[in-house]
Amino acid sequence: MFLCSGLLASGQKATPSSFLSAEFCTQISSLNETPVIVVGFVGGFVRHDDMVHSGVQLAARIRSDYPSGVYVRVFENRRREHAHQEILKILDTDHDGALSDEEKRNARIIIYGMSWGGSETVQLAREFEGDKIPVLLTIQVDSIAKRGQNDRIIPANVAEAVNFYQPDGLLHGEPEIQAADSSRTKILGNYRSEYGKKSIKCANYPWYDRLFTKQHTEIECDPAVWDRVESLIRSKLPPVGEGAGTQRQKY
Repeated sequence: MFLCSGLLASGQKATPSSFLSAEFCTQISSLNETPVIVVGFVGGFVRHDDMVHSGVQLAARIRSDYPSGVYVRVFENRRREHAHQEILKILDTDHDGALSDEEKRNARIIIYGMSWGGSETVQLAREFEGDKIPVLLTIQVDSIAKRGQNDRIIPANVAEAVNFYQPDGLLHGEPEIQAADSSRTKILGNYRSEYGKKSIKCANYPWYDRLFTKQHTEIECDPAVWDRVESLIRSKLPPVGEGAGTQRQKY
């Protein structure tokens, strides 16, 4: 924790290459045990703090409801390794620079992502498999595989996984995720949405997204999809304390 103390005292700002951000240090400084970790990846070239996007809004709601006990952060999809290293530091509760078997067993990690962020969701889970760290849940929304990545096969360290997709337009998501080991991973479902007959208004999204990737954008701003995503995440979190916020109906 002495590294965090130095960072906060100096007022140093986070950089893409820094694995110890001020946000990270602030969230973990008061924790006495491993928090539940909720990590989201935005799609395309979206910024991690762009509140237009549903995945960023979701993280803000959960963070507001859980000022302690739950670590919540959104990353750009190109920052997967940043996310990986930051989570390893959170899990290292004795701060000795290495994870013990107990520290790994205590991990409670939830990862979600949209578009390229869905692909990075699976890729990060796969990195944790190499680290021998379990993942509670992965959620993909209209997942688009990056070159050299496989967003279809869910690694065996993931307990549960779910996939939301739509099949139309220039960009459309992976229609069927499968478990690498069905005895260890439960696929909760591959849920299809269609936007031909119903249209979702995404008024705050850029015009070019609404024109050229209409259906892909619509699933990103579809409240019905993101209510289900949020409910699945919240089902893995501790109960919200009275007065801490409004919890949506569980899916």
